Amino acid sequence: MRIALLQINPTAGDLKGNSALIARGVRAAQSQGADLAVTPELALMGYLPRDLLMNRGFVRRAGRTLNALATELKDGPPLLVGIATPNPADSGRPLFNSAVLLKDGAAGPVFHKTLLPTYDVFDEDRYFEPATGPQILELNGWRLGISICEDVWNDRDFWSRRRYHQDPIEGLAQAGAQAIVNLSASPFTAEKQILRERMLGHLARKYSLPLVYVNQVGGDDDLIFDGRSAAFDAQGRMFARAKGFEEDTLTVDLAAGTGAIAADDFEPEAEIWHALALGVRDYARKTGFRKALLGLSGGVDSALTAALAADALGRENVLGVMMPSPYSSPGSLDDSVALARNLGIETLTLPIAPMMSAYDAALAGAFRALPPDVTEENIQSRIRGNLLMALSNKFGSLLLTTGNKSEMSVGYCTLYGDMNGGLAVIADLPKMMVYRVSRWRNRRRADIPETILTKAPSAELRPNQTDQDSLPPYDLLDRILELHIEQCQSAEDIIAQGFDEPTVRRVLKLVRAAEFKRKQAAPALKVTSRAFGTGWRMPVVRQE
Repeated sequence: MRIALLQINPTAGDLKGNSALIARGVRAAQSQGADLAVTPELALMGYLPRDLLMNRGFVRRAGRTLNALATELKDGPPLLVGIATPNPADSGRPLFNSAVLLKDGAAGPVFHKTLLPTYDVFDEDRYFEPATGPQILELNGWRLGISICEDVWNDRDFWSRRRYHQDPIEGLAQAGAQAIVNLSASPFTAEKQILRERMLGHLARKYSLPLVYVNQVGGDDDLIFDGRSAAFDAQGRMFARAKGFEEDTLTVDLAAGTGAIAADDFEPEAEIWHALALGVRDYARKTGFRKALLGLSGGVDSALTAALAADALGRENVLGVMMPSPYSSPGSLDDSVALARNLGIETLTLPIAPMMSAYDAALAGAFRALPPDVTEENIQSRIRGNLLMALSNKFGSLLLTTGNKSEMSVGYCTLYGDMNGGLAVIADLPKMMVYRVSRWRNRRRADIPETILTKAPSAELRPNQTDQDSLPPYDLLDRILELHIEQCQSAEDIIAQGFDEPTVRRVLKLVRAAEFKRKQAAPALKVTSRAFGTGWRMPVVRQE
């Protein structure tokens, strides 16, 4: 049994484009002698389709597209396609998350997903009815147990606490499956692939069954999918793996346990770089942008964002905008110029001192006898935000915001100022990881000036300002934030580990107070286990 894993990059809602990607993959699989081709989860609709699934017309069109694809590929190998299918019952959710077999020009049989995740970015119980028993595909003398994504993530011997009461893979093994096939759309987080391979290898070894796993690749709003589809033999040995962060067709021989293992780099900084570059590239491409722009401040955040944009979109498609104020240091301007020269991107300089003076004059009466404070600092940021949005509108370019996760967590950012933009590229990277990824990038090519990596971080909105005037040191701040945000620990939990109580309580108060800002932020590319995106569901108004 030769199975081709079609690691494609679909787009949510693009039935025609996704169908073409699948057809192209099947033709490649046919040329490689595949007996069966398999797409990722919901591949025809593009994962995540979210509330497109509530549109009955979209679901009907998907069904018609599926039938047309069956006709188009009638001379090819059988194909398992991920798609949502209607639930004919008069109770329960309206759809199933399904895999449909296309063979000899016809569609069917249909296999449904059992475990429907509702944590983090997932909300599948909103749309889908779960399957109720094991589902076996008999093909070419093989009994293939069909599973979809979450179905493989609930083994009692692998997880210390299971999320669900039933285990679909156990059911498939008991039903006489001779191999497990899993259609997935598993989003990227740093170091997750290592966990995936351990878990999938454990399942194959536990049930003495070969297992194949096909994962989506590409960016979808705030989510990034890293691909890395893989195959494991009955001893749990991984014998094939597709490329990371790009499309691939991986054909494996189940009986012989043979296939190719693509080279990969699991260093967290490397993974994050490739993920973010893919996220930027696909967000721009799938929303119709060819060019991007960003503000260059001379700091590490804008430097890393610019480098990512240049790699993702091509240096000729990136504009760096410098907007010096009377508080901008000569070094910051020089560093921005050097960075842009190294990256080969175009620059534009728009001094903001005249606009600051105009605001001061306009508000002089209203602010009479009131001392300058953060208000005037925010005005500077909002002047810059307006200029960047004007350029974005005029040039039809995607504006990239440059704030990091540490800043977003505690509200060290300005609404309608530096938060302006269509995509927050590094908003899920803690500040210390920003430095780590930047240094990783410089090992490949030293484009980010060393002075950017060694200077004290500063917003440069008042004389001699540094970030640590307002925040704890970033290494300490990031440790507290990780415990609170990603590990969901309370102030008491964190203090009990030896952290200074006033510092912890101040940081967590800042996190709570900044919720209203995050609700208005641009989509942030997700690379950690818990990001400020679709998986973050905190109320703005709350007391703790």
